[in-house]
Amino acid sequence: MPSSTSASVFARLEPHLPTISKPIQYVGGELNSTVKDWDCGQQADDGDDGAPGQTVRWALMYPDAYEVGLPNQGVAILYEVLNERDWIVAERTYSVWPDMEQVMRTGDEAGPIPQFTVDAHRPVRDFDVFGLSFSTELGYTNMLNALDLAQIPLHSVDRTDEDPIVLAGGHAAFNPEPVADFLDAAVLGDGEEVVLAISDVVREWKQQGRPAGDMASGRDELLRRLAVTGNIYVPKFYDVSYSADGGGIAAVMPNRPGIPHRVTKHTLMDLDAWPYPAKPLVPLAETVHERFSVEIFRGCTRGCRFCQAGMITRPVRERSIETIGAMVENGIRKSGFEEVGLLSLSSADHTEIGDVAKGLADRYEDSNVSLSLPSTRVDAFNISLANEFSRNGRRSGLTFAPEGGSERMRKVINKMVTEEDLINTVSAAYSHGWRQVKLYFMCGLPTETDEDVLQIASLAKRVIAEGRKVTGQNDIRCTVSIGGFVPKPHTPFQWASQLDVETTDDRLQQLRDVVRADKKYARAIGFRYHDGKPGIIEGLLSRGDRRVGAVIEQVWRDGGRFDGWSEHFSYDRWISAAQTALADTDVDLAWFTTRERGYDEVLPWDHLDSGLDKDWLWADWEDALAVADGSSDVEVEDCRWTPCYDCGVCPEMGTEIQIGPTGQKLLPLSVV
Repeated sequence: MPSSTSASVFARLEPHLPTISKPIQYVGGELNSTVKDWDCGQQADDGDDGAPGQTVRWALMYPDAYEVGLPNQGVAILYEVLNERDWIVAERTYSVWPDMEQVMRTGDEAGPIPQFTVDAHRPVRDFDVFGLSFSTELGYTNMLNALDLAQIPLHSVDRTDEDPIVLAGGHAAFNPEPVADFLDAAVLGDGEEVVLAISDVVREWKQQGRPAGDMASGRDELLRRLAVTGNIYVPKFYDVSYSADGGGIAAVMPNRPGIPHRVTKHTLMDLDAWPYPAKPLVPLAETVHERFSVEIFRGCTRGCRFCQAGMITRPVRERSIETIGAMVENGIRKSGFEEVGLLSLSSADHTEIGDVAKGLADRYEDSNVSLSLPSTRVDAFNISLANEFSRNGRRSGLTFAPEGGSERMRKVINKMVTEEDLINTVSAAYSHGWRQVKLYFMCGLPTETDEDVLQIASLAKRVIAEGRKVTGQNDIRCTVSIGGFVPKPHTPFQWASQLDVETTDDRLQQLRDVVRADKKYARAIGFRYHDGKPGIIEGLLSRGDRRVGAVIEQVWRDGGRFDGWSEHFSYDRWISAAQTALADTDVDLAWFTTRERGYDEVLPWDHLDSGLDKDWLWADWEDALAVADGSSDVEVEDCRWTPCYDCGVCPEMGTEIQIGPTGQKLLPLSVV
């Protein structure tokens, strides 16, 4: 395993900082950051066994630039949870910009400068666990770059006991197969409890002298101990076989005794017991979100068929109003932030959101604190709620996501919002002083036609017309933002074909032309969209299997970095890599993306259990197709308010929905 000592590389970095852009990203020392003694476990109480104290060390990475990575709540929460244990060291690292990468690869007289943490500037390779959180698959090339900079072998089979365990989590970990060759392990679901459980396993193994047991190495023995828990996926302990006809997967089977056939996700219950982040990190450099964020509940059961996050985070678990109030107050005091965002997949769906809004607005009415509700639904929005959040005079724009341009399309995706619902909502907003709304849609949804997309223009024009009507003014704006639909694992649309790049671009061009041609409304409608190219690559990485790993590696070797950034993304590079890396297989880019799957096909993630019943997902997919052709009018209700519709999560995971009302009130404001 990694070294028992670790020296800072900052002295080697510091002379180069004036030569690069945004050097402040790499210096650390942010308010509420933590630097612990490398051997803090030796001083910790070691429990009942009396064994010498062992330290477990984590390097946590969000594989993107500092300005995107630091506000990420997943890493921030785990950083706190781990560092609260007096025998664990947890530090953070982020992807370095190309100019810093060049500095590190060139190095100095001592050689290349390795990937380092921003807290104590220790080499990542010195840690026991290298944990990466993936919210998007387009971060995979950044992971390979970090491994290479850290001097950790890219492929798990080449690593020795001197290398850390490379562990992935986040939403993309629900199909880790495209990066299976580069990972030692993956965790599905909530991380707060499972990272502590992993730390316990690592600690015990180290206390025992890092035994190999019956395995080939101590490293394999540690991985075996993690795998047999049933909550941690170790790809090397599973063999994938492919069918002779057409290139599909024949089976995924364990190759060691005691390894479970299916790996289950972990679900954290009672969020009130985990009020993190309690000490929010305050960035030194400008970041994409300059606010303190409080997660007011986790999970969603709205049943939107395209939404992976809403499916894999079930069931809904609310924080009580009392806990929310305490977290907001604590966060403001500990960070100095003046904006607080109440976050969840659909924040306005919290059972006590009205009381939360009023209580917080009352508390901070005469202060500089601004409250926001970044995630709202058309059918859960009301003006009284919006007014509470803008009581102090800061009135931000409103964002709504109808997702589909036509009512038919919205029924297909189970986004049960009518055009009248939207118009009534924006009319109320405009009449109460708002001047701008943002509408978010997707292009490329299953069964979509050109006409469905063109109806986005009609909807936007009607929004503007209604705003002008109720205000009597022309300074009304509507921004239309369009993203390409990508079918995701563990959703009813996981079997759907993805729309090809050419058709996507054509539909978006038609829509833009229609908007621009209308002189009455064109200047009032902002139009933002991505072409179809990044989406098709995301589709390859979302539903790919282990064969896609060769494509990712080829892209990285050809210079691929920061693929989630338009200025760095190269479609041609990905196309070329796919043609080369898949040349000797029976599959290609289209096979992974624009091909519809059947029920009997073994999907790359079928051995990873999100709790969702596959037959229920398939039935919901069939319902969507039936709604599309008019033979059915099935609507999936929200099981928070209606009887259970048997998606499988609660009985499979041994969990249940946790919602209010609690009858609690916000904690009174105390003067310290």
